[in-house]
Amino acid sequence: MRYTIQDFNREFPDNDSCLQYLFNQRFSNAVCPSYGKAGNYHRQANTSHFVCSCGKHQTSPKKDTIFENSSSDLYKWFFAIFLFSNSKNGVSAKELQRQLGVTYKCAWRIAKQIRSLFSENTEPFNGTVEVDETYIGGRAKGKRGRGSDKKTPVVGLVEREGSVRAVVTENVKSSPVMPLIKDNVKKGSVVMTMNIELLIMALSSM
Repeated sequence: MRYTIQDFNREFPDNDSCLQYLFNQRFSNAVCPSYGKAGNYHRQANTSHFVCSCGKHQTSPKKDTIFENSSSDLYKWFFAIFLFSNSKNGVSAKELQRQLGVTYKCAWRIAKQIRSLFSENTEPFNGTVEVDETYIGGRAKGKRGRGSDKKTPVVGLVEREGSVRAVVTENVKSSPVMPLIKDNVKKGSVVMTMNIELLIMALSSM
């Protein structure tokens, strides 16, 4: 059964539930080094730390994870991971910025960290890169192709003799596409496309 947004919101309604889940996954049977037995840990008020009932040991479930040095709410990280897990073509930093309500810089950093866990290649393309658009979706009545509300716009990037990336976007206008090109194409690369609008956007972002 597919894990839906409703399922996510029930399981992780807030930051506290995310922190408790992370602790349970990592330290549910943790042995307190001072007590010498499985500790009875409780959340320390107004912090992300959990303290053993002996009062001599504390730990953070975020330690040694991608969340450790982040000031962003754990809920936003969890939601970003949910978005990645439900997307076949990845999630752009621009989309994360919109969904999480954070700065583009923060969204880019979160996306990079999550991709590293998924073993995705986060290095920008170099050399000659082909960029083009397509629209995904079954047959439907009404307008077809560009501008159709029945199709999902996808921007594809192909590195000559290299990797391929396909990213779902809101549309193929400059606002979502320019950050995508900046994220995925190294400055100084040769960008080739049959779409003149994409070419103009690519050249202006190099």
